[in-house]
Amino acid sequence: MPRSVDVSVPSMARTYDFLLGGAHNFAVDRELAVHVSRVMPDARSAARVNRAFLGRAVRFMTDRGVRQFLDIGSGIPTVANVHEVAQAEFPESRVVYVDKDPVAVAHSELLLADNDRATIVHADMRDPESILDHPETRDLLDLDQPVGLLMLMMLHWVPDADDPWELTARYRDALAPGSHLAITHVTADGQDERLSEVTGLIEESRSADRLTERPHHRVRALFGDFELVEPGLVGCAAWRPAGRGDISDTSEMNTVIYGGVARKP
Repeated sequence: MPRSVDVSVPSMARTYDFLLGGAHNFAVDRELAVHVSRVMPDARSAARVNRAFLGRAVRFMTDRGVRQFLDIGSGIPTVANVHEVAQAEFPESRVVYVDKDPVAVAHSELLLADNDRATIVHADMRDPESILDHPETRDLLDLDQPVGLLMLMMLHWVPDADDPWELTARYRDALAPGSHLAITHVTADGQDERLSEVTGLIEESRSADRLTERPHHRVRALFGDFELVEPGLVGCAAWRPAGRGDISDTSEMNTVIYGGVARKP
């Protein structure tokens, strides 16, 4: 375990890993996940629905010729990672993962040790240039060609004061025409007070992460002038579902996270 990790403070990346059934988490992360699940009993299914969206979005992009991916806030490796999905379809696909969590980075390095078409960059999404100009990014990705950019379950951790719209614009501007952007983002639209309780639990946990739920029009604005593909920005379970595994039995968990994919003209 990296020495810089404070195991007394929960990480949302590790809490999410636990909700997905992963093993790369600590007692403090599991404790927060248990508290969240008491308030929102189907939180695990919301995490699963988001993860299923990742696979469908990547396959959508590969079907349209995208062969290189940049996954911002990739988190701790679990099943159906971007490189697994993309390289199963097209083995030549190249993937750069980015995360600021040292545990996520360490486990990703182990997972990718024998894969010369995928790598992990330790960086903060709030500094796009350090990611886009990183030697490993430049070595693996050709930014003059279409890229599949994924920002899943990340932008709701960026407060309004840090201007996530300007932040995403800096990434979008660096991409070539034909690139695609996938975003998932927590929303309070149509949700009851339980989501506010979850937000409060995260704040009380001493985690450095703070959840900012946003309404549809503010999430839509994160795509800028990219063209949303059908069915647009929807509850991520409703984005081109391929089977029952893509949808939760609890309707609120199908809509608590918006998901969409857009193309740069």
